[in-house]
Amino acid sequence: MGSTLSKEIIASISDGSHGDPFSVLGLHNEDVGGKEKLVIRAFRPEAKSVKVVIGKKSYDLEPISDEGLFERVFSRRKKKFSYELEITPHKGEPFKIVDAYQFDSLISDFDLQLWGEGSHHQAYEFMGAHQRTVNGVEGTHFVVTAPSASRVSVIGVFNNWDGRVNRMRKFHDQGIWEIFIPHVTEGDVYKYEIKSPVQDPPLKKADPFAFYSEVRPDTASIVKDLESYEWGDEEWLKSRQEKQSYNQPISIYEMHLGSWKRKVGEDPGFLNYRETADQLVPYLKDLGYSHVELMPIAEHPYDPSWGYQITGYYAPTSRFGTPEDFMYFVDKCHQNDIGVLVDWVPAHFAKDEHGLRRFDGTGLFEHDDPRKGEHTDWGTCIFNYGRTEVKNFLISNAIFWCDKFHIDGLRVDAVASMLYLDYSREEGEWIPNKYGGRENIEAIDFLRAFNDSVHHHFPGVITFAEESTSWGGVSRPTETGGLGFDFKWNMGWMNDTLTYIEKDPLFRKYHQDQLTFSLIYAFSEHFILPFSHDEVVHMKESMLSKMPGDDWQKFANLRLLYLYMYAHPGKNLLFMGCEFGQWSEWSEARSLDWHLLEWEKHQGMQLLVKDLNRINKDEKAMHEVDFDWRGFEWIDISDADNSVISFIRRAKDPEDYVVVILNFTPTVHYGYKVGVPHAGEYEVLINSDSEFYGGSNAGDKSLHAEWGEWHNQKANISLTIPPLAGVILKPKS
Repeated sequence: MGSTLSKEIIASISDGSHGDPFSVLGLHNEDVGGKEKLVIRAFRPEAKSVKVVIGKKSYDLEPISDEGLFERVFSRRKKKFSYELEITPHKGEPFKIVDAYQFDSLISDFDLQLWGEGSHHQAYEFMGAHQRTVNGVEGTHFVVTAPSASRVSVIGVFNNWDGRVNRMRKFHDQGIWEIFIPHVTEGDVYKYEIKSPVQDPPLKKADPFAFYSEVRPDTASIVKDLESYEWGDEEWLKSRQEKQSYNQPISIYEMHLGSWKRKVGEDPGFLNYRETADQLVPYLKDLGYSHVELMPIAEHPYDPSWGYQITGYYAPTSRFGTPEDFMYFVDKCHQNDIGVLVDWVPAHFAKDEHGLRRFDGTGLFEHDDPRKGEHTDWGTCIFNYGRTEVKNFLISNAIFWCDKFHIDGLRVDAVASMLYLDYSREEGEWIPNKYGGRENIEAIDFLRAFNDSVHHHFPGVITFAEESTSWGGVSRPTETGGLGFDFKWNMGWMNDTLTYIEKDPLFRKYHQDQLTFSLIYAFSEHFILPFSHDEVVHMKESMLSKMPGDDWQKFANLRLLYLYMYAHPGKNLLFMGCEFGQWSEWSEARSLDWHLLEWEKHQGMQLLVKDLNRINKDEKAMHEVDFDWRGFEWIDISDADNSVISFIRRAKDPEDYVVVILNFTPTVHYGYKVGVPHAGEYEVLINSDSEFYGGSNAGDKSLHAEWGEWHNQKANISLTIPPLAGVILKPKS
């Protein structure tokens, strides 16, 4: 059995260890016996025989190894030509394929340059698996990063999951691997087999840039085209920047797709994206929400992680259907004037073996040192934000969701854990930065770059930080030293307010400062006021169950709390189920308790939220100046004995205002005198004690204010303040 190759090269091709298979396999002009000849080689372990088909002629390739390496030497031809391989397997019928090793690189020098710089913010356009037609041949182009790997292969049913067959070409300067494989098409399942010098056996990894994945517990990636869906949301996208500006009413419904509703009957399980959209959109539209925020929908293996431990950053989870199904979800929301926000998780990622962890046998995406690379609280890995691969991967991912899925905003999870190197770590468990400090300089630079990139590519898309510390300038522009987010979750307000409202009303007078303290810093950031999923899990009780007192008082307290949230400066967010007063804690494993809406008190709670959303939208004073002192004025915060506070909310036109009066005790206050800016008739926009909401119906229907200074206001009004309730008044025009 003669061959033009040495025994060493034959062995390295046969066992998969050769570092540059493109230099051996395929079509080459080579020196054979002192003369330049044309040589074609193919490695097909499943083949009994292989022929090369050139036009209408075919030629046998000679086997030169027992493992499946075949070769034929031709007289030299001046030009390269296309050919097919006709393979007769040991079992089964003969078939023809186009040889992957006859194709040159399809990656542009510009892509390589940007990737090497760490400034490729649309890397998903060439990384991953993309269907291409090359020289009239249809197939899929695969590109992956694995700088420390000695060999990377694409494996799938199309090559019997044999990592020796479709070994990739390496660009050593950038650590990128590439191959175009003919005949691989949409729906084909694949992984990367990665051989590392520091780890054996070879790793089998899902594609970090895959657009679609198998349904868990299966973990392979699926070739998927994202360009076939026909969008119908042009009008929304044109008006998005205005609708999401600071002076607009933003009211967010946070939800977990897998537990909002479930199928019932003989086949219980998840609703898919389309089924959810068809039920959710009319519901949110009726309640008056401006936005829906989805807990993470990127692919993740473990349901109880709620999506916060991700393996597939570029793939909407297949639990609920295809990428086109998710596009339908977003499109339907947009066509009904509902923005779609998603939770985005660049702080950490899952340790599952098929995911990003030790992707090429080393800490490629994460830090190798566990003092910087592991979240011990969550059992996850921390991204190494200083690496070009990580910056390319994550910033491109943020752009990807806005580009391919028309996402309107990204809420960045666990920002505090990114900012501080000693987050949840004891002394000796963390490494200071180069200046000896606790700030994560690389993460700070990354967050600024992320925000700048998103706002550059998609003006009008908004970003949110879930940040629980006093870090300054989270929602200030990067050019002024801020992190560049549009909004920050106000975790301090949430904690103080819940701590206060959970107290027995008898003792609230000693803690009134917990209600008023938030106004000291209310305009230091652009705040979202959140009552999120984190407040109703892990033995924290539901929002309704947190409230003190008997059932009547619980409902009254919760209605009062929601009115206070909507009236307070800032945009608001409420987790699903809280709008109708769910009794049980939220669980990702079951549907919300929709049967509660058979009861009037739960119907009343839902109606209150609907009316608050309506008033928030209709009254400019409730939303137009949320982030400036000109939109807020205290009337009285001194009546701690009665646990009553009152304030004014103003629109840009200061004469357009509402008066908010809140009573945090179960006592009705008759003839209670409150200062107001002007005398005249006032209407009650909303009274949370109304019988329509399940209240006692105490309070006034309309009111008249007299001139006479009170509470530093020019006029005053005497009213009946209902128990455990809030009222919003507006002067009649």
